Amino acid sequence: MYATVTPRLLAALTLGALTMGTACAKVTPEEADKLGKTLTCMGAEKAGTASGVPEFTGKWLGTPPGIDYKPHTGQHPVDPYKDEKPLFTISADNVAQYADHLSEGQKAMFAKYPKTYRIPVYTGHRDFRYPDFVCAAAKKNALNAVLDASGQGVANAVNGSLPFPIPKTGDELAFNNLLPFRPETETIVRDNANVLSNGSVSWGRVKQNNFTPISVASEADKPLEGAMSWGNTITILPEREKGSVEVHKEPVNFAKEKRLAWGYDPGTRRVLQVPEYGFDQPMPGSGGKLTIDQDRLFNGSPIRYNWKSIGKKEIYVPANTYKLHASTVKYADLLKQGHANPDFMRYELRRVWVLEATLKDGYRHMFGKRIMFLDEDTGHALMSDYYDTRGQLWQHGLLNYYYGFDANAYQAGNSFYYDLNSGGYVAFNLFQERTIGPVLNKGDLKASMFTPEAARNAGN
Repeated sequence: MYATVTPRLLAALTLGALTMGTACAKVTPEEADKLGKTLTCMGAEKAGTASGVPEFTGKWLGTPPGIDYKPHTGQHPVDPYKDEKPLFTISADNVAQYADHLSEGQKAMFAKYPKTYRIPVYTGHRDFRYPDFVCAAAKKNALNAVLDASGQGVANAVNGSLPFPIPKTGDELAFNNLLPFRPETETIVRDNANVLSNGSVSWGRVKQNNFTPISVASEADKPLEGAMSWGNTITILPEREKGSVEVHKEPVNFAKEKRLAWGYDPGTRRVLQVPEYGFDQPMPGSGGKLTIDQDRLFNGSPIRYNWKSIGKKEIYVPANTYKLHASTVKYADLLKQGHANPDFMRYELRRVWVLEATLKDGYRHMFGKRIMFLDEDTGHALMSDYYDTRGQLWQHGLLNYYYGFDANAYQAGNSFYYDLNSGGYVAFNLFQERTIGPVLNKGDLKASMFTPEAARNAGN
């Protein structure tokens, strides 16, 4: 007896076939063989372009020659390109000339701040490379890694590199951004500024420890499973929240494990598990301007969105942003009304993956659509335009990465989230005025330091 195939059943069967097809899609050996040849070991095109995208040289691993830098001590970034000047500057007067290489959010910033917003464009450089074990893990992932059946995790992948160096789908791009190779340990005191439309600033300050076990060199080549990262955050400012502690765990597979977070309240001296953590819950200290899943432009489970790859495009994006993060930069000079001071910014023309996320039917989120721009060299999201559920452009975000000499990996620096409606913005992860910058790969963090009991001890 044959079952009647209804439209609903046909749709379900089609969806199942598409899901299985996605999960089983792998890179061919011929494609993977391009890694380290015409492609970098992370899957980026080595060649430059006549329009200005630089060729990948990968000539430096760690600290470049002639740079005075003491690793693992929190020394502020040192600029290997400090003598360079902008090739040209994009302003409201000439923005039409460069519109094809700008995001909609960037163009909206020129429209909102025509007198002050600028994009200084510098000579492009792709001079830094990853360690050999990262390249070896990338090659293995290219041949074996697939999305698991849930769509919320990766199967058959190993630690030590992004899972999809030659991405075929939007979901794979999303997981490259979630699971890139990054510093294995980070300790930082960071300042966060909620800049109002009139230019006044409300400050927050936290001490944060982050441990990413999937980036530990000795764990490379082992199955990608368990915890993606651990973190704890001790609040220093504002004064009313001083002493509160949050500990969180990020899983590799969001279908098998949940994001977990525990909070210590100094008033009650109790540690409680946070009932839900992530998505569009407000990020503490942002004045309601940011959601938890906007850190690093997107984080957490991808389940609420449909992910679509729009392909590669040449865009002016933040790159080699050493100048911005120097200890000589003062917050009063950087944080101007409407937006950060362009004099400290550095943009280069890069090939980026354009990733579109649209909210699924039946799911809730304050952002109905996100357009993200992922660096082809690293998998990291560099910019994101955020739209409300009516389809109106709402925010423009950018994250300023630089290569951490002591980690042989790219480090997330300052990020800026511009509210195109209110005119305010959040400057996140500032450390220029702190005596010690990010301490990377010191190797002094481990999973046992990120427990509810550890949160209690940190708060006492």
